[in-house]
Amino acid sequence: MPTVSANGRFAVGVFLVAVLAAAFAVGFRFALGFALLQVAGAKDVVTAMQAAPLWLRVASPALGGLLGGCLGLVFARGPQGHGVGNVMEAVVLGRFNLSFRVTLLKSAASWLAIASGGSIGREGPLIQFGGAAGKVVGDRFGLSPEQTRILVAAGTAAGFSAAYNTPFAAVLFVLEVVTGVVVLDTILPALVATAIATAITRAFVGVGPFYGQRAFQLGAPLELLAFAGLGVFAALGTQVFMRVLSLGERVFRREWLGLPWRPALGGALAGLVIAVVPEVAGNGYEPLNALLDAKFSLGFVAVLLVGKCLATTASVSSGNPGGVFTPTLLVGGALGFLYAGALTTLGAPIGPPAGYALVGMAAAAAATTHAPLMAAVLVFELSGDYAVVLPLVLATALATLVSRSLRRDSIYTAELRQRGVGWEVTMEGRRLVE
Repeated sequence: MPTVSANGRFAVGVFLVAVLAAAFAVGFRFALGFALLQVAGAKDVVTAMQAAPLWLRVASPALGGLLGGCLGLVFARGPQGHGVGNVMEAVVLGRFNLSFRVTLLKSAASWLAIASGGSIGREGPLIQFGGAAGKVVGDRFGLSPEQTRILVAAGTAAGFSAAYNTPFAAVLFVLEVVTGVVVLDTILPALVATAIATAITRAFVGVGPFYGQRAFQLGAPLELLAFAGLGVFAALGTQVFMRVLSLGERVFRREWLGLPWRPALGGALAGLVIAVVPEVAGNGYEPLNALLDAKFSLGFVAVLLVGKCLATTASVSSGNPGGVFTPTLLVGGALGFLYAGALTTLGAPIGPPAGYALVGMAAAAAATTHAPLMAAVLVFELSGDYAVVLPLVLATALATLVSRSLRRDSIYTAELRQRGVGWEVTMEGRRLVE
């Protein structure tokens, strides 16, 4: 049993991990904003790409991919795999493939890809940094392997919360995606770390919902049937997106196409899409906000959906480090918007399409992660609208059910299975399977 001294070091470690995760997230975000303002005179990457000439829209992501690929030559000798996958191995199995040096190098490569216009999310490096910080602090403080695993989980929650300003969803991310079971020894430190990281992040970026305060209204109880249909529709659409990502990985994994040219080619291909639809640059935050404000036509949303899928596949599948979580939210929002437009065309009495975009975001997140509660709470916290909760719960549950029936693995466990680590969730938690 841990001594009082060990428990004291563990408590300090939870605090330190939360501060490190929040500081890294704030620094990552502000460094991106500063670079875009100094180089392009723009507040975000979409605005920068809209103002850039066509040749630069192609060249910039290619250059970012090339520079990131050069860094990849350095970190390729370290532990590989998706950041969340490595965290899952560390927390559940105690396999600490979390090199702090490799994490920093991957984060730098991700920063270059995002700043240059690559269609990837920034949540990947933030989550992995939080987990790696937990490993480093556990080692430096001489904590037991069990306490270090809990610190990794707490750092992961802190990094997620710092990325999205969603403390409850961050804890649920750890419970549903990482551990697969509610463990009190994990949830308590994760709650504390998340509270600290969220407080620090809000001090710098604001306290409001990430996508602004929304006002959702359910027209009639029967409209829940429409949202149930949206859960199924979003699951099917997201399955297509996941399969396109998998196809892209197989295409880019050619022996003759190595580093640093593979991510450079992926950046160039993403740039070709950005040249036509500059709104697909970056993680998708800006167009998603515009979508929720109903500023786009149905035709443009369809183009945006296809363009985002192609650009994200080119960026991520070619090896540019980064996340697909936020791009998936845009895919889901676009699917929900189009679904509402189709119902309106058919004469169905439904509410505004922005509400369907919100629910589509959650359904897509649930379909890819197989974590319906996390997805529902995430979008609730992102929008700050309690009225949307009932459609969220229904749509995310159905989206997860349909997605699991079509594909055994989530986007995270599929990557682990490729590395020979099979997972199965039971009443006792996750366990390895052949």
